[in-house]
Amino acid sequence: MARVALVTGGSRGIGAAISKGLKAAGYKVAASYAGNDEAAAAFTKETGIPTYKWDVSDYDACAAGIAKVESDLGPIDVLVNNAGITKDGMFHRMTKDQWYAVINTNLNSLFNMTRPVWEGMRARKFGRVICISSVNGQKGQMGQVNYSAAKAGDIGFVKALAQEGARAGITVNAICPGYIGTDMVRAIAPDVLEKAILPQIPVGRLGEPEEIARAVVFLAADEAGFITGSTLTANGGQYMV
Repeated sequence: MARVALVTGGSRGIGAAISKGLKAAGYKVAASYAGNDEAAAAFTKETGIPTYKWDVSDYDACAAGIAKVESDLGPIDVLVNNAGITKDGMFHRMTKDQWYAVINTNLNSLFNMTRPVWEGMRARKFGRVICISSVNGQKGQMGQVNYSAAKAGDIGFVKALAQEGARAGITVNAICPGYIGTDMVRAIAPDVLEKAILPQIPVGRLGEPEEIARAVVFLAADEAGFITGSTLTANGGQYMV
């Protein structure tokens, strides 16, 4: 019987590639999204992957959304915590709203999404939790104190929770992408990409969303059960750990 995977922020960008990759690997996939109804509808029409709308920063909304997914598809075996936002700004100008919006969506969502599926995974003695962090959670980034703090917190979450899940057959891992060629990144002015971003990347190009998706499919597999508490770095050599 096919395992069930849920991908947050799973209808666009890296999340869409992850959803498609998991479906191609034989999983029953659900994708959650926050606000772009048109993009979600187009994604479902293209892929056949059902989409569900809720705010990952809201615990009750996550619990209700997960219950709906499990009612439709079955118990969630693989959870990919991918949803995230940016609200960049230098710290001396950063507002309280910028700080809390990013922390709530990018870090607190890990609790909101993982806690409702955790007991079921423990009871079934199987689970895969994969959190999409960032190179900027590893090295920091000027103008992204909120984002870097949240993404570094994601890595700490993974390292601690992996120890709790190990004996129950649950692995918990992080992936830290660098600059990936999503619509958002490709919208950066070409001269900025060429002069400021690509020179930082030894392989000389942006990553592709499908490259992150392949890493997720690898970590989600039954055969990846000996890999837990790990951080997989995928940044073209921009930052080596």
